Amino acid sequence: MPWSLATATKTRYATGFTICPEACRKHKRSNRLRPVEIEGSAAIVVGGASGLGEASVRALHARGAVVTIADVNAEKGVALASELGLQFVSCDVREESQVQAAVESAAAAEGGLRIAICCAGTGWAQKVAGSKGPHPLLPFETIVSINLIGTFNVLRFASYAMIPNEPLTDGERGVCVNTASIAAYDGQVGQIAYSASKGGVVAITLPAARDLAQYGIRVNTIAPGLFDTPLLAALPEEARLKLGAGVPFPQRLGQPAEYARLACHVVENRMLNGETIRLDGALRMPPR
Repeated sequence: MPWSLATATKTRYATGFTICPEACRKHKRSNRLRPVEIEGSAAIVVGGASGLGEASVRALHARGAVVTIADVNAEKGVALASELGLQFVSCDVREESQVQAAVESAAAAEGGLRIAICCAGTGWAQKVAGSKGPHPLLPFETIVSINLIGTFNVLRFASYAMIPNEPLTDGERGVCVNTASIAAYDGQVGQIAYSASKGGVVAITLPAARDLAQYGIRVNTIAPGLFDTPLLAALPEEARLKLGAGVPFPQRLGQPAEYARLACHVVENRMLNGETIRLDGALRMPPR
């Protein structure tokens, strides 16, 4: 028998569940509810002067957001802000006073801060131990401090700034998008510090989302694979092509704009919460 609303309202399933017309009407109305809208919303992109962050700034700006660029690289940040007519704030994510000031600057916009994207991060390659000795502690601490503690600094100050916001549909007040890496799952030889830092970003995603659920603030993370960012720009073209060829499909490096499109979707999709999304073309990194 073909399924229809009429038959559904008369059918009681083994679970004892009956679909009623009023519930269906409410469901249809809920599909028209307004999420956090990018257009007109205040946003901050930390690490927004280049790479994935720059692409996110451009994507948010193109969609009508009021974007604040925060980055440790003042030269690139000022240049991008000048090009797009946006605000730039110098910010080292390890320094909580600087992060707090950047967030407060972004939150001063009408309607309060609604969107926070953190792309700040860096890498380091060294084995945990070798014939020349153990991994030095300082670079490990530095990578964890920038990639993990820096992300946490942005998350805690941005989410706090969102709490006073007027709630939108479903009581939503804002959304935070963090950046991990597939190295959180597929750490290669020499990536002990980087994998630890990005694994931490993945690990805080769900508890942060649960912590902030009562305020209507969502937290999600994107874990990119191999992307054409300044980190890989220094490699010879042949090496870059070889890296891209190792991706199952599409066989190329990811484009920062593809990260930015996903980040914008995360912002607008209310059911995405507490989740880490791999964006890697089905790549699973080998040991080396």
